[in-house]
Amino acid sequence: MAIKSFAVGDILVLRKPHPCGSSHFAVLRGGTDVKIRCLACAHDVTVPRLKLEKSIKNVIGKEQETP
Repeated sequence: MAIKSFAVGDILVLRKPHPCGSSHFAVLRGGTDVKIRCLACAHDVTVPRLKLEKSIKNVIGKEQETP
């Protein structure tokens, strides 16, 4: 199984959705524990890196900022 790499600012699509129904999360902080934010309800979640890497379905790329 190939580990998908990601960086701060990337959008992740996870296998299991958040309780609000969204599967899209933005990476806020990297490290041993990764902080991600749900893009639908803006809830922050801290997840161990190994668990997060196993649950990534797709990495979309950098978050688009609106001016």
